[in-house]
This record gives sequence, C-alpha cells and structure tokens, in this order.
Amino acid sequence: MKLAVWDWIIIFVYFIFIVSIGIYFSKKSSKNLSQYFLSGRNMPWWLLGLSMVATTFSADTPNLVTELVRKDGVSGNWAWWAFLITGMITVFIYSKLWRRSMVLTDIEFYELRYSGPFAKFLRGFRALYLGLVFNVLVMGAVSLAAIKFGEIILGLEGWQTLLIAGSITILYSYLGGLKAILITDFVQFILAMIGSIWACLYLINIEEVGGIQALLAHPNVESKMSFLPNLSDPSVYVPILLIPLVVQWWASYYPGAEPGGGGYIAQRMFSAKNEKNAVGATLLFNVAHYALRPWPWILIAFVSLVIFPEVADIQSVFTGIDKSKLGEDLAYPAMLSYLPVGLLGLVAASLIAAFMSTMSTQMNLGASYLVNDFYKRFIDTQASEKTLVSYAKLFTLVSGLLGMLLGLMLTSAKEAFDLLLVIGAGTGAIFIVRWFWWRINAISEITAMISSFIVAFSFLMYNKFAEESDKIEGWKVLCLATFISTLTWVITALVTKPTDNQTLLNFYNKIKPSSIGWKGFINKMNREGRELSIHPSSLGLEIVLSSFGIIGVYAALFSVGNMIYGKWLMGILLAVLSIACLLYVIRSINRTMQIDQ
Repeated sequence: MKLAVWDWIIIFVYFIFIVSIGIYFSKKSSKNLSQYFLSGRNMPWWLLGLSMVATTFSADTPNLVTELVRKDGVSGNWAWWAFLITGMITVFIYSKLWRRSMVLTDIEFYELRYSGPFAKFLRGFRALYLGLVFNVLVMGAVSLAAIKFGEIILGLEGWQTLLIAGSITILYSYLGGLKAILITDFVQFILAMIGSIWACLYLINIEEVGGIQALLAHPNVESKMSFLPNLSDPSVYVPILLIPLVVQWWASYYPGAEPGGGGYIAQRMFSAKNEKNAVGATLLFNVAHYALRPWPWILIAFVSLVIFPEVADIQSVFTGIDKSKLGEDLAYPAMLSYLPVGLLGLVAASLIAAFMSTMSTQMNLGASYLVNDFYKRFIDTQASEKTLVSYAKLFTLVSGLLGMLLGLMLTSAKEAFDLLLVIGAGTGAIFIVRWFWWRINAISEITAMISSFIVAFSFLMYNKFAEESDKIEGWKVLCLATFISTLTWVITALVTKPTDNQTLLNFYNKIKPSSIGWKGFINKMNREGRELSIHPSSLGLEIVLSSFGIIGVYAALFSVGNMIYGKWLMGILLAVLSIACLLYVIRSINRTMQIDQ
C-alpha cells in the first residue's frame, strides 16, 4: 500500500510545523553557545524528560524490537531492558552530580576532573571521536531505519527519503538549536505514542489476525511470548538474560544509557533549571521509555510473525526492496503497509518524527563537542560567541550529512546495535567510578579507550575471517573485552600519578561526591595542613531509591504484559507493586536533596 493524498497532506502539515518552530527560535538560540546547546539552562523536568524519551525512540527502535522478538521472542528485549539499571542509577546518583558541574558538555568534564596534557588530549580526542565517529555511527543506524521505512511505506529510494526528511531535520536543528529540538521532541513524543498504539490496535484486529486472543494463540506467536528465556538452557539464557543483567548494563557505552550518564542525557541535565529538575527529567525518561512504550512494538512484531513468518515472505510482497537491506527488522515497516488511509499518514508522520528527533539531538550534541571541546578549546580560544554559534551550525550540517551517508551503507539495525555495544565494551565502569575514586586519572581513561578498541577490533577481525564453527559469540566478545579493558585501566590508575591536588580539591568541593573513595585524598590533604571536610552524602539512600525505581519500572512493564496476555491477577499485583515503589521513590527525592545541602 502506498500513501494516499490525505496521508501526504498529514506529513506535509507536520513538516511545515516543525520548520516553523526552528525559524521561531532561531534568533534567540543564536545569541551564544549556552542558548544554542543548553537552552539557557532553564528548562523544566517534564519537557526535558519527554525530550529524552522522544530522542531514544528513533526510527530504528521499533525495527530493532521487532527483530529481537522475531529471533528470540519477547525475552530478547533484555538486550536493552537491562539498561534500566544504569538509567535508574543515573537518576538518583549522577544527575545531581552532572548538574553541579555546570559544564557545557560532558566532555568538558575531563578538564574539570583531570589535569595536565593527558586531560587536554582526552578532551580533544573524545570531542572528535564522539562528535564525528561514534555520533555518526548512531545517526547511520537511525538513517538505515528511515531508508527501510521509506522503501516500503513511502515508495521512495533510500537517498530520496533521507534527502526529504534529513533536509528538514537539518534545517530546524540548524536554525533553532536545542530549544527548537526540545519543543519538537515534545510534539514528536505525543505523535509517536498515538501512532504506535493506534497502529497496534488496528493491526491486531485485521482479518488475517482476528484479534488479540487469536494472535496470542497462534503457533508462531506462542513460543515467543515468555518474558524470560529458557532457563534450563545456558546457551539461551546466558547471552539473552544473564549477560545483559550482569555485565552489559555497566560495561557498555550506549547512547541514552551511558553508565554514569552522558551524551544527550547529560545535555538535558545541564539544561535543567536546577538539580531537582534534572532528577525529575531522568526519572520520567526511564519510566516512560521502559514501562510505557515497548508493548505496541512487541504486539506488532507478533502480528508480523503471523503475516510474514519468514523474511522471504516480506521479499515476496515487496519485490523492489534492496536485498542488502533485507532482514527481520524489515517486518515492522512491512506491517505498517496494512494501515488504512489517514492512519497510515499519521503513523508515517510519527516515524518520520522519531527519525527527526534522534537525528536532531545527535547533530546538536555532536556539534557541541566539536565546537566547545575542540574548536574553542584548541583552535581559537578567543573566538566570539557569534563565531562559535556559526561553527555550531556548520558542524550540525556536516555531522548530519555524514550520518545519512553512513545509513546508505549499513544493512541491519541489530548489526549497528551490536557494533555500538562492542566498541564501548569495558569503558563503562570507569565512567561510573571516576566520580567516587580519586586515584582515577586521565591516563586511566585513555588506557580504557585504547584497550577496549584494540580488544574489540581484534575479536571482530578474528570473527570476520574465522570459520563459522570457530567464531566467538558476541556475548563472549563483550565479556572478554570488558574484563581485559577494566583490568587494564584499574592497574593503570594504581601505578600512575594521580591528578594534581588543586584540580582534585576544586572538583571535590564543587561536585561534593560521596567521600567513600576520596578518603585517601582527604587524609593526604589533612596531612599537608589543608583541612578538607567530609561532605554529607545521600549515596546510601540513592542506592536504595535506584533499587526501588528499577523494581517499580520492571513491575510496570510486566504488569502491562500480563494484562495483555489475559493474566489479570498477576497484572494487578505487579501494578500495585509498581505504584508503591514509584510513589516511595518520588516522595524520597527531596530527602536526598536535603542531605546533600
């Protein structure tokens, strides 16, 4: 089914609205870097939280969920559900710390925490690596999903889809900066939720499926419904459940779920009015992202197993699809072709919105690194705000174009997801610990990055040329890379010279971290006659609240699932547990603020 006139009208109206927002905020956002990248640090928690949710829902997200469900069932989603752990830890422990830092980017943090030439190198290198390489890889994965969606639903070639949607995204991001992105994210979130839920309800009730009961009773679906993998088979539950819950959540650096916070999540924290708004924003994000959104995608994946049991079935219907782009993840946009006129236009607009939301944030974030942490820091330290904003707009344009070009080369959403996980394997722990252990220095982080890359690249090359039977499974690569990298940077931290005293002193007094890992430094300062007191810390309570938050969100997620499956008693019990945990968490936030003051 191709889009009808009314579908195109809906999409066109949405485009006009988005561009208008960019134009409206263009003058204010161009005043200085703080306005362009942080909206003047005066944003409310609800807008920032929904912006995080909208950004994390990119055009490739439902494709990825569909691929996971079709291959490993609902339990395959633990690959990303496990990141809730680091998400909740960020809410209660790291959001306040990031907000206190008052840096413009999370990369600027390096010269707040470390000192000397290695800190300088680390800041410059990470600016180029995250701003160009890693950020472009993320945008490439998002662009790939837009290409697949465009080929099936819009009837356009990949380059045509990216030319239209990408140009509009670049335009409003270029003009309006973060403020325009936040406002459009709010609209995009509402549109995306309406689109996904409405599409789900419609597809479940098409004649070929016959309603929710018939869907869940279908033999292709029954074997995919379990929330947990087969716990009697280690070859199944170890990679699907155990590794994500035990290793992956803290070991890997993944966009939107960075250990210790970072990336666009940190950018939203910096933009908050105060610490409380930073905490509220990240809490809202984690609840909405993990508890509210997954089930419409999962149910559409179930429907695709009925309509297109095999990838070949998709190819037989959509004969014009590029064979290099053919995969399980294509089942989601294939199902959308069953939607009627009007609804198809709304859903198409919502997925285009998802693409735009993620792309605009990544372009803005990447530009902030390249301008603030590379150009301003190393090229022209005396540049005027006008000049810096001009370069910010230039880098927004360049990074967006590079991301879309990469999207034309990738083939699978899961392929991109796995690549991002492996590249960052082993670096996560240092991002968690560096706030609380004074011995960590810039050399430690450099060592973590280099060792992680070398190990991951070595395994990837080995698997590329090894016989199929000799290849090392992805989860084993993740564990080995994590172990080697973590051991390397810990040893480096212990045997190399710490950051200079004054930098550590300034950091400790400004951030006020828990003194658990700072006692050695405190004692050292006291011996030198520089009295350093132990700051009051709510770390213990924050760990408790993180635990309750994790339980509450998982309970909400599986409450919805049980109700959909018709298990009402279990669903209600889990709903009560979820409400109790989240109410306790919300009521306790002020206590952590009072302790830290």
